[in-house]
Amino acid sequence: MIVCLAAAVALRILGESNAVLAYLLVAGYSLFGRIAAIQALTISWFLTVLNPGIAPDASGLAAGKFLVIFSAAISVGIRAVLSRPKFIKKFNFATLMLGLMVVIHSFFFSFEMDVSILKVSAWLTVILTLLSAWQNIDDESRTVLFNQIENFLTFIVVLSFPLLAIPGIGYLRNDVGFQGLLNHPQAFGPTVALLGALVGGKVLSSNITKWKDVFVFAICLVMVVLSGARTAGFAMLIGLAATIAFGPILVRRTRMSFMPGLKSRKFWTFLAIGFLVISIAGSFFVEHISTYVFKRAEGSTLIDAAEASRGGLVLEMISNIEARPLVGIGFGVSSRPSEMEIVRDGFLGLPLSTAVEKGVMPIAVIEELGIICAAAVFLWLLLVLKICSAKGAQKLVLVMTLLLINLGESMLFSVGGMGMILIILMTGSISV
Repeated sequence: MIVCLAAAVALRILGESNAVLAYLLVAGYSLFGRIAAIQALTISWFLTVLNPGIAPDASGLAAGKFLVIFSAAISVGIRAVLSRPKFIKKFNFATLMLGLMVVIHSFFFSFEMDVSILKVSAWLTVILTLLSAWQNIDDESRTVLFNQIENFLTFIVVLSFPLLAIPGIGYLRNDVGFQGLLNHPQAFGPTVALLGALVGGKVLSSNITKWKDVFVFAICLVMVVLSGARTAGFAMLIGLAATIAFGPILVRRTRMSFMPGLKSRKFWTFLAIGFLVISIAGSFFVEHISTYVFKRAEGSTLIDAAEASRGGLVLEMISNIEARPLVGIGFGVSSRPSEMEIVRDGFLGLPLSTAVEKGVMPIAVIEELGIICAAAVFLWLLLVLKICSAKGAQKLVLVMTLLLINLGESMLFSVGGMGMILIILMTGSISV
């Protein structure tokens, strides 16, 4: 993976003309097996969200992403057929039925039928490919792969540090939120939150607490604040708190057996040091955290801040729900369909990418699919939570965090950007 990652990133950085070659390399690497397919999709995500100050945008990115998805699907699909499975897992079947439901919905009700069908087909292909890949590798390989992804995210965060001193790159998007190696603070913040959930959940679920994990989690707290991504920061902390509070109830186990890390002296020492530092430097932390929570918002409460940040998007979605409550406007369609900017390939005219920004995923799902189909999506998400809760505290923290992130930015059902890493981690959490 390291060689492929280094070569692909080098090609991506060298110039626009080499961007397609980077994706071709990653697509070829995905053919080497199930593990390689998961790694390839992870690398593809990174190539897509690289900071444009480091790797300039290129015209072939959209096609390159689909090439990697197609190649990974072929690689995993062929191996699935050759292994001759006797039955399809219940969750995989439920996911397939959900995807087919959205495809049928797109045919009849979407304002942009081809866009909706392509988006749901890409999402369904990615999630079924990843489920099959994760489920058909041995336990040891799953653990190693999960650790590789954690190390990769740590690598991204650590290498972003020097960019704090280079505003022209580290703060390229808006001069306010830190974006590090990634293309937007709203990409860097969720990435940091996912890493924080991974190591925080590991601390809770492990009998032995490592100082490295505690240190990485502390870095994540700082970096998510610097990114200005409020939802991501709250998602990480609420995901941890909710797991501690409700995790044992979900799995019907005692708190200490579900989260043995709570018995660790290092865990409590870290908390004590944290409270001590905050007490000593209270005014400094209050000022910076207040700026983080209420950034660029004219209100003085969290509700005011949220309304100032996402209120306009939510009002547009609610207006569309009122107009089409049962059938929605179409999967992946902008709240203003007539103003959608669709990038199509020059040969077949297929939609390759569309810029759609939506906050609050539950409302976005109802807007796009209508109340009836949205109910099926929410049941599917509850099934995800039920399955991952049985996999341990770390997986529950991670999945709760990534779902909560979607309350500020609807990402989970889009594989073109941050949605890819969310799906990789989610499918891994319910398969491990």
